[in-house]
Amino acid sequence: MGNMAQAICIGIIESGKVDAKDIYSFAPNQEKLAKNAERIGFTPCASLKELAGFADTLIMGCKPYQIESIVAEIGEELKGKALVSIAAGWSLDKYRQILTDETRVQYIMPNTPAMVNAGVFMFEKENTLTPEEHAEVMDIFAEMGLVTELPSNLMNIGMAIAGCGPAFIDLIIEALGDAGVKYGLQRAQSYELASQMILGTAKLQLETGEHPGVLKDNVCSPAGTTIVGVDALEHNAVRAAFIDAVDAVMDKSRG
Repeated sequence: MGNMAQAICIGIIESGKVDAKDIYSFAPNQEKLAKNAERIGFTPCASLKELAGFADTLIMGCKPYQIESIVAEIGEELKGKALVSIAAGWSLDKYRQILTDETRVQYIMPNTPAMVNAGVFMFEKENTLTPEEHAEVMDIFAEMGLVTELPSNLMNIGMAIAGCGPAFIDLIIEALGDAGVKYGLQRAQSYELASQMILGTAKLQLETGEHPGVLKDNVCSPAGTTIVGVDALEHNAVRAAFIDAVDAVMDKSRG
């Protein structure tokens, strides 16, 4: 029940598709779990085995390095159930190495904006859920943001763009915020302007479907102020820097 799991739990409850009391959760820190249960409304469990006994569909929301020990503890209890995993890198193929075919698996890669119902949820196309389970899970997660399916071989690049991307954009917000402070804006106001600008720009592209280059050109008047800034970014190879960042993520994921 970390931050991402809490966000998903809240999103499921707010969707109205599952009652809060019908969501069960376990976390090693029982005191913290109890406080979150009181705040959010889910039912806390004293052990993993208790949780697995109550639930028909389980969401694996722990750290990736913890999964093997969890499966070793409750692998038998997972038989005949659906396992939805949001742990980075744990694809269907990887689960197949430690689970039997009796456990149905769906790998989903979320991103942090899911915490404000503006997430991206990348569903691995290869899964073993029943058609009914798959449709229900996609329907629930769609309440919290964009749901898209990717083949297994494209999950890593999807993660690099949508999973790591928020950190890249946070750097931009921070940099624009610093620039605003440099020229007299209060820091909080500078961050607010930068964040809302990015939110609005993204919404404009999504709703119009226009090529980003067209939208950029619409802001750049001849001999104007914006084109001077764009020119400075081009001289500093901003596009190449973002592609290099994605290359670095992909190199790391292959390693």
